[in-house]
Amino acid sequence: MTVTADRPQMLVTEFEELARHADRSIEGARLEFINGHLGGKAEPDGDHGRVVQWLTRICTQHRPDLWLDPTQGLMVEAYRGGRARPDGSLAPAEAFVGQGEWADPTPVLMVVEVTSYDSDTDRRDRVDKPRAYAGTGIPVYLLIDRDTCEVKVHSRPDGGRYETVQTLPFGKEVVLPEPVGITLDTEPLKNWVR
Repeated sequence: MTVTADRPQMLVTEFEELARHADRSIEGARLEFINGHLGGKAEPDGDHGRVVQWLTRICTQHRPDLWLDPTQGLMVEAYRGGRARPDGSLAPAEAFVGQGEWADPTPVLMVVEVTSYDSDTDRRDRVDKPRAYAGTGIPVYLLIDRDTCEVKVHSRPDGGRYETVQTLPFGKEVVLPEPVGITLDTEPLKNWVR
C-alpha cells in the first residue's frame, strides 16, 4: 500500500475486508473508518442500549413512516471513503433494502450517537463524526452525551460542518428540527448515566 498526502493510509476496500473479518472473528467488533482513521466502537453497555431503545420508541410513535436503524453502516466522506456505524440512522423504513453493509446516507434524516465510556469517544463522537455526517448532508446529528449529561442537536449541514449546534442538559425538552420534526422530553436520560 502506498501512502500519499491525498490518500488515507488504508484503502476503503482494505478496511471493508478487515471489518468483515473482525465481524466474523471477534464477538462485538464494530470497526469504523473516519477521516482516514481506523477505529472501533466500544461494546455498548445496557444503559447505552436502553437510550437507543427509548429513542426508537419515540421516533416510531411520532413518525411511523420512519425507522431508527441501530445496525446499518453508512458511507461517509466521499473523498476518503469513510465508513461509520451510527448508533441509529433515522430513515424511511425501506431506505436500506438491498444496500449491503455500508449504505448510501442520502435518505437518512438523522443520525444518532450515544457516548460510550471509552477513551476514544471525545474524538470520535464530538469531532470526527459531526464533520463526516455534515459532509454527507445528513440534516440532523443527535449526540446524546452521557459524559456531560447533555443533548447536542447539530443541524443545517454546510459542507464539512453543521452551522447550528444546540446544547441542552438532560431534563429539558429538545426539538429535533425538520425534516425530523420530533420533540423529546429528555428527563428519562438522567436514569441511564453513571
